[in-house]
Amino acid sequence: MSGGAAVEVTGLSLAYGSRKALDELNFSVQPGEIFGLLGPNGGGKTSLFRVLATLVPPDSGRAVVFGCDVSREPRQVRRRIGVVFQAQNLDRKLTPAENLRHQGHLYGLRGAPLRARIEQILTQLELLDRKNDLVETLSGGQRRRVELAKGLLHRPGLLLLDEPSTGLDPGARLSLWKHLRSLQAAGGVTILLTTHLLDEAEKCDRLAILDHGRMVASGTPDSLKGEIGGEVILVDTAQPEILRERLRQRFSLDATPLGGKLRFEHPRGHEFIPQLVEAFPGEIQAVRVSKPTLEDVFLHRTGHQFWENGTANEGGR
Repeated sequence: MSGGAAVEVTGLSLAYGSRKALDELNFSVQPGEIFGLLGPNGGGKTSLFRVLATLVPPDSGRAVVFGCDVSREPRQVRRRIGVVFQAQNLDRKLTPAENLRHQGHLYGLRGAPLRARIEQILTQLELLDRKNDLVETLSGGQRRRVELAKGLLHRPGLLLLDEPSTGLDPGARLSLWKHLRSLQAAGGVTILLTTHLLDEAEKCDRLAILDHGRMVASGTPDSLKGEIGGEVILVDTAQPEILRERLRQRFSLDATPLGGKLRFEHPRGHEFIPQLVEAFPGEIQAVRVSKPTLEDVFLHRTGHQFWENGTANEGGR
């Protein structure tokens, strides 16, 4: 086990009855990183979040936060983490300052030190001018920042965020990430977040991609996308299975059927398009070439789409 890691997960497994929610996970998070857990719904993100937040003990394996085991030393772990859940947990009839005051009392903070810390964190998150307004009058993005302030109030070493951008409009998402980067730059806090939004995952320093409880890939967004062989080509055709076989015979290309289309990778996709169209006149209705995305990485590693039901996601292609 590397002594310098903020989080170290080794052989971690968790089951609910006969269903394995987490299956032998291994990864580490370094101090100061923004580390993302990316996966579709049901991928295992929430189960892992609950283990790291000491809400559920794993069945086997270990999760260690700053040297403290989440199963054997949950109290010590809780002192070192701040948690922001997906569901809002603010009292809307109180002000941000009042919400933070009650939060501080839970951690034994009182009096002038607590007041000074509330002023400091609200200033840092650009909320000081709203500290005495009712939470119910704040925008969704401002309420999310108040929740960040609650999670950071006791100066944790690790901040856990569960789907932090859910329900926020694009402007509020940009503002949230500006503040996460500001917190990172200020030092003293490591951020681990779960997300199903591919554009949000792109902003993380490193990722672990989960699918059905297994970790299928990990690394920086750029290194993961670099696994894909060049460019991605998506072909729209009336008879995908026939064209798929002809692509295999003519060009030794193994295309993947995706909702009536064919997808394959090519080292120089943009140069290959004219050759492709010329080889199969009248069979190709449309063709698109693009740089690899994290969705392509997921498909490459798992053999199925990030959104198997075909629902378009907010952050990806």
